[in-house]
Parts: sequence; C-alpha cells; structure tokens
Amino acid sequence: MDLVIRDVRVVDGTGQDSYRADVGVTAGRIAEIRRYGPGAGPALSGARVLDAAGLALAPGFIDMHAHSDLALLRDPDHSAKAAQGVTLEVIGQDGLSYAPVDDATLAEVRRAITGWNGGGPGDTSVDFDWRTVGEFLDRLDHGFDGRGIAVNAAYLVPQGTVRMYAVGQDDRPATPAELDRMRQLVAESLEQGAVGMSSGLTYTPGMYADDAELTELCRVVARYDGYYCPHHRSYGAGALRAYEEMVDLTRTAGCALHLAHATMNFGVNKGKAPDLITLLDKALDDGADISLDTYPYTPGCTTLVAMLPSWASAGGQDAILERLRDAATAEKIRHHMEEIGADGCHGVPIEWDTIEISGVADPALTAHVGRTIAETARLRGESGWLTARKLLIDDRLGSTILQHVGHEENVREIMRHRVHTGGSDGILQGAKPHPRAYGTFPQYLGRYVRELGVLSLEECVAHLTARPAARLRLADRGLVREGYRADLVLFDPATVAAGSTFASPRTLPVGIPHVLIDGRFVIEDGRRTDVLAGRSVRRQP
Repeated sequence: MDLVIRDVRVVDGTGQDSYRADVGVTAGRIAEIRRYGPGAGPALSGARVLDAAGLALAPGFIDMHAHSDLALLRDPDHSAKAAQGVTLEVIGQDGLSYAPVDDATLAEVRRAITGWNGGGPGDTSVDFDWRTVGEFLDRLDHGFDGRGIAVNAAYLVPQGTVRMYAVGQDDRPATPAELDRMRQLVAESLEQGAVGMSSGLTYTPGMYADDAELTELCRVVARYDGYYCPHHRSYGAGALRAYEEMVDLTRTAGCALHLAHATMNFGVNKGKAPDLITLLDKALDDGADISLDTYPYTPGCTTLVAMLPSWASAGGQDAILERLRDAATAEKIRHHMEEIGADGCHGVPIEWDTIEISGVADPALTAHVGRTIAETARLRGESGWLTARKLLIDDRLGSTILQHVGHEENVREIMRHRVHTGGSDGILQGAKPHPRAYGTFPQYLGRYVRELGVLSLEECVAHLTARPAARLRLADRGLVREGYRADLVLFDPATVAAGSTFASPRTLPVGIPHVLIDGRFVIEDGRRTDVLAGRSVRRQP
C-alpha cells in the first residue's frame, strides 16, 4: 500500500451507519478497507501510515454549483475550495461561461460576467486560448505547466453563451437556422465532454429563450444522457410556477433535471418550502429524474446589473450603459424595478436595504463595498435608485452584490429533501464575497449537522458525495469503496466549522486536516501542499 489511513471512522457516502476501519490506498485508488471487529485480521500496513483516530473519512465533496471557471486557471492554490474538502467542482453555471465561443462572443461574455469571475477587458491573468468546450477542458487538464489544477472540474455547456453565439443579444425568437446551430453547438459540447447544460433564465441573453427553444436543446442533452441545470425564471414572486415550468419542460424533453441553488426567497415565499417539496415529490413519484442543490445560508449573491428588467439588458453591455445614461429610459427602468417588480429581481419590487455591495471592478469605488445601496444613498442624501444607477455606470456594470432576501426555515426544509445535494454558488471575486464561497461544506457539517441536527452526519455526507456523483454519472467517485478513486477528505466531526463569515469571508475552515485527490495530499495537516492533482472530469457515455 502507498498509504494506510489507520483507525478512522468511515462515513462512506451511502447514508448507512459509519464504522471504524483501516483504509489502504494504492496508485490513486482505494485498494482495501479492513473494518474493525471480530475476525478482522491484522491492521493494514503500507509505505506511509496516517493515524486517523478521532477523525472521520468521507469521499471528497462535490460542489454542484461553482463559479471557479477562471479561478482554476488563475490560482494554483485555490484553497477556497480545496481546504473545504472539495475535490470536484461543476462549473459553466447559470448559462454563461467561456466555451463554446467565437472571438466576438468571448469578448462579450468576458464583459458580461466580470463580476462573477474577473477576466474582463484588460485582465491578462488568463490566456483565453480556447474556443470549444473540448479545448477548454484540455486547458484545465494542462493547468499550470502541464501539472494540472487544484481540484477536479466538470463542465456544463452554458445555454446563454450558446444563444449569444448563434442568435446574438436581442430579445427575439431564434430562427429555424439559429435553433439548428444551437442544437449543433450543444451536441458538440457534450461530445467533447460537457456533462450537461446550464441556463440563467434571469440573465440575458439566456432568458430570451422560450420553453419551446429550451425543450429542443434539452432533447439534445437527453440524447447524450446529460442533465439540464437551470437557474430558472423566478426565485421570488413566480418561484413555484418557475419550478413547475422546468419540471414540465424537462419531462417533455425526456431530460434529467438538476435545479440550481433551489431556494424560496423574498417575503412572498416565507414558509413556502413545503409547497416546493410537494411539487417535487409528486414529479418524482411520477417517474421524473430530478435533483437539486442548495447552499446553507440565507442571502443570495449575484451582480447588480442582473437586477435590471430584461428589456433594459437587451443588446449587451454597451446598450445597457446607454439606457442608464439616458434620463427618460433610466426613469422607466426605475419604475419597473421599484414599483412593478422587474424580472431581473424575480418579479419583486426591489428593496435597496437588502442589496449589499460585495465587490466592484473599479478600485476607486471601494467605499461602496460592505454597505447596502440604501446606506450609501442616505449618506449621500439621494435616492436608492440614483445611487445604484451611478454605481452601474461608474463601475461599467462590474459590481457584485449580496441580496438579503432568504428565510432560514426554507433553507432547512429544502436541505432535508431526498434529492438534495450541496452547491456553494461561490463567487470568488470582490472585496467582500459571500462566505459560502469559502465555507459551504464545513457549514453543512458544523452548523447543520453538529449544532442544529438538521441532518445526521451520514446523511449529510451522502448529500455532498454519492448523490452528486450519481447525478454526474461517475462510476468510481462519491463513495469510500474498494476500487474507487482515492478522492477523500478527513475531518473532525467535533470541531469542523466554516471559518468564513460575512465580516471575514475569506477565512479558511477549521477541522479539516487532510484532503486527497487521486491518493495525493492537496491538504496535509491543515496546510495546502503544492500538489496539482485536479483534471477535467468529462461526460462518460
């Protein structure tokens, strides 16, 4: 054996009771598990023995909703995820990412999601030397000087990017030729290794696709046994109808469905998680293939420009800025946001005291960070809309926000569900990012398992490992089982906790001393090693 993990509590990902054992690792895989008990035989021996008494051993955690698309290529350390025990991230989320593209589409996407990932105009930290999904996955495999990346990554082909490539930025139906081109791009991306398709149906231009167009693309995804991962059309006033729309759409297409950051937010949905669960249970009992992910916090996180009504975002970044600079058009935008409820804000009239600026693209605007729009407006003696409008223009749409609109009872109710998995939705950009980027997985284990007892340890680990591995169709990950890849995390159930807070969001967790990918230590004794064991994880036929 290369490594023996001695006298460890194995929480194997099945949800069954944990047990004490020695676990042997050879050539990157779990070679032998010797349980303790009568007739167990002698302890395993190996080239290295790690005494793990008092620790739990679980499969590496799978982040089903990550925004590390560029961070993986920019930051070889990537402790934000590695230190949490994350060994695989699913990127390409919310319908917008960097492949497949042509030169013009790439330039527009870089501008559109600067707030999520950086990488905007003038950012030279990443060489965008790919155009197809296959080339992007090859770039991940190469990583840093051919040595790989910090953790593994799977990719969803982003429907909004595909629409931008084939149709453009306009709010109109696709022509038959454009729909054929989108089908082709999705099929090629899946053939090259994407595991499914994502959408951002409150983000432009993905939101301009009607159900018929989405159904046709989902038929392609189904043909390749992938899954559809929508950020659907509303998490607010129309949330339940939006969930129902996605369930019906994917059942018509024959496509598996994974609901991204499945929350019930805003005042209109307080206490309504049982309504969502009833909808899901009925569909599951009728044979639908559905899963979902959540993060264990109440506030959301996105970009400030995403709050605008969709009509104000048509045509791309320059068109948005032009509308904001025009007084009459800006007043129309304000009316929709503050009085009607813009679709960008999920059909709910915006409350500026819930919108906290978490990051800005222009360092000269850093004074906004950590304050709500309402707070800054009061300091300036102006309206919330005027403050927001000025910031959007001055920061060229690059500002990120925390939106304080969630409900704890909904968070707990949904995380108990039988198809629930964990996803950080972690945006790593900005001076004050959401603490979920650095804390989601220890937050589950520390707060929701140990402190609150919402889930048992065994059940929670299954949510974070085996369930997502099954959704991704991974035959050799997600369980502590002989022959499986040695993507493993050792943690102390008595002390594991998120270190990140809203005040100090980049603080690393405690109680996770060791993390292995392919049997190699990426975290050892609580410190990041120089190992780059991550690679792309491609769709398995």
